[in-house]
Amino acid sequence: MIRSRTASRRLAWPALALTIALGVTACGGSSDDGGKTTSTTGGSELAAATINGSGATFPQAFYETAIEAFKAEQSAVTVTYAGGGSGKGQTDLAAGLVDWAGSDSVVKPEDAAKFQTPFLYFPTVAAPITVSYNLSGVKALRLSADTIAGIFGGTITKWDDAAIAADNPKADLPSTAIVVVHRADGSGTTANFTKYLTKAAPTAWTLGTDKVVNWPAGQQAGNGNAGVAQIVKSTNGAIGYVDFSDAEFSGLSYASVKNASGKFVTASLEGASAAVNGATINSDLTYDPLDAEGAAAYPITAPTYLLISTTYTDAAKGAAVKGFVEYILTGGQSLAAEVGFAKLPAELAARALAQLEKVTVG
Repeated sequence: MIRSRTASRRLAWPALALTIALGVTACGGSSDDGGKTTSTTGGSELAAATINGSGATFPQAFYETAIEAFKAEQSAVTVTYAGGGSGKGQTDLAAGLVDWAGSDSVVKPEDAAKFQTPFLYFPTVAAPITVSYNLSGVKALRLSADTIAGIFGGTITKWDDAAIAADNPKADLPSTAIVVVHRADGSGTTANFTKYLTKAAPTAWTLGTDKVVNWPAGQQAGNGNAGVAQIVKSTNGAIGYVDFSDAEFSGLSYASVKNASGKFVTASLEGASAAVNGATINSDLTYDPLDAEGAAAYPITAPTYLLISTTYTDAAKGAAVKGFVEYILTGGQSLAAEVGFAKLPAELAARALAQLEKVTVG
């Protein structure tokens, strides 16, 4: 169900994806913002192969759109992506059940030893995690980190609570009960959302940071970002954390969130880019744009990664995985904004491309 919802969202942009992909095929490469031509897979045709992936639903709309465009360039390669949450992607890759995985969170040190083959992180895109809500009569909600922590932590239970009123002095807030909606599956979106609360509201947030959280009793749960969005959309008084793409697709209202500079900022790709540009990149290419400094930065901006193995014994599969990652980091970046994601800074994309040399095949 979640896959079909995501696929139906993607149908709004297939013509654009196909046009770009055909343009790449015609010129033998893809054009970056500087007008340079960057060749994917060295301009060569890949051998027939099927590469299967699973994992984060946060970037699923982008990956499905990129898969479609990549297929137009490399017709012999079939790429699949099953979603299921970051936890599933990590577990599937560790067990050798998939050839690549999507994850919005890094692998815990104790879980890294479970992987049959060492892996690398490849950042792909970034996007806001919205705090989406459904509250009749309230169209412009503002929330600070402490207030969000109180709502999702279960200490703020009514929409006219004093904390929400303090963030919204001009709003006419009803006494409606708050219906909190969170993820049911092991989720990188959950990990990033709770990591943000840990950083921005360390006193108010006491439930920790993980892909799965021990939420207070009485809250509702949805599978995938689309599942949370569906519950919020159909429930008056509901609030949930939903990726920007699914929130936009579902027509949800989302709050402006107070950032580290004290500004209430609405979720946007520009706000996400501002947060990413201010983040420090680690040696393994992971980075943390959450609660970033800067007046324009949207504070709940999440990164997302492809996890791929350092070695592929099947040469055709390995070459296909490398070719797909290369496409994501070059021509695929031009698709990001059309499906609700911010592309990588050029320097980070270049570093990720260089890291592909560490992957051996055959």
